[in-house]
Amino acid sequence: MFTNNDNRYLSSFACLSSESRGRVHKDDKLILGRTEFQRDRDRIIHSEAFRRLKDKTQVFVFHEGDHYRTRLTHTLEVSQIARSIAKALNINEDLTETIALAHDLGHPPLGHRGEDVLQKIMADVGGFSHNEQTLRVVTILEKKYPNFDGLNLTYETLEGLIKHNGPFLDLNKTPETIKDICILLEIDFKTHSSLEGQVANISDDIAYLTHDFDDGLREKLFSLNDIRKIDIINYILKNIESKFVNIKGDILIHQLVRHLISYFINDVVSNALKIIKKNNFKHVNEVKNYGNIIVKLSKDASSSMEEIRNFLFKKMYHNQSLVKILDQNTLMIEKLFLLFIKDIHTLPEQWKHYNEEMLSEMSQKNKFRIIADYIAGMTDNYLKKEYDKFYK
Repeated sequence: MFTNNDNRYLSSFACLSSESRGRVHKDDKLILGRTEFQRDRDRIIHSEAFRRLKDKTQVFVFHEGDHYRTRLTHTLEVSQIARSIAKALNINEDLTETIALAHDLGHPPLGHRGEDVLQKIMADVGGFSHNEQTLRVVTILEKKYPNFDGLNLTYETLEGLIKHNGPFLDLNKTPETIKDICILLEIDFKTHSSLEGQVANISDDIAYLTHDFDDGLREKLFSLNDIRKIDIINYILKNIESKFVNIKGDILIHQLVRHLISYFINDVVSNALKIIKKNNFKHVNEVKNYGNIIVKLSKDASSSMEEIRNFLFKKMYHNQSLVKILDQNTLMIEKLFLLFIKDIHTLPEQWKHYNEEMLSEMSQKNKFRIIADYIAGMTDNYLKKEYDKFYK
């Protein structure tokens, strides 16, 4: 007979499946010793939104190369880094992985530039952020079950998604969907997330700020000599080259990324354990009410990460050729949005109504939100296909 045994070796301040506050809707009984958070993880992986991440931009748009990262490969890299940190901290790996796998489900096509365009369009009707959109995906937009909309995830997973970037200290600036979920589930806006949510957040930073070196070097946006100006990079490269004198360039790059990830993971774990030991946390509620982030880099490592971030923003994210391509393509989002607002009959049949109410009869705010839902769910390829249907 299988038992629900994920709590046997976890720290007392971890999120325990057996202590979950449950779900909004009554769900099937767990079998085969599965935990509540394993069920959440599996529902995310089997969602349509998760599958669409494979064709959504991370940095490069419509790229012909086979090895550049997409939103999906980025998400998988985040989840593996998160599991490593969670294991070292002896907290719930399943919950940590679940939050990491879901954290970008609401990202629109064309990366952060796509998000910027939707935010500009939606500014007067509630705004747009991929974090809020993720919550809309998992609580409203996924339609897979006869008894409820969304994926009916646990309280702990939803709270981790809501607060993985930190608490909401100003309710006037809290997105509407997030506010509604917090009120429904009685989630305290002003406390921090569990350690599992905090791990997912720092893992996101570690993943993109290390792996983007690989993509940037592959695209020749900068050279190895350029990045040697960053102290931690120079230190790691010298160590690798001292051990392998004639190491090939592509292998050197891979080893750099590998060692850089290890450096940040080890620093996060070491720093978090010091804070945990000093405060002697006994329960997850003590973690949430601590009043500060616990899972974070040391001062030196944080300085190194900021140096890397500044370099990548200058050389990669703000690269004029990349920005130009993104700007040209994000016009597709703007033009399609305006088209759908002007004539809802240009929308696919299933998007012409919401909860049995016709879009044409909705308030402007609700109409804009539904169209934003539709566009945010598009892959880069589908966006181009839809655009070409009306404008080519």
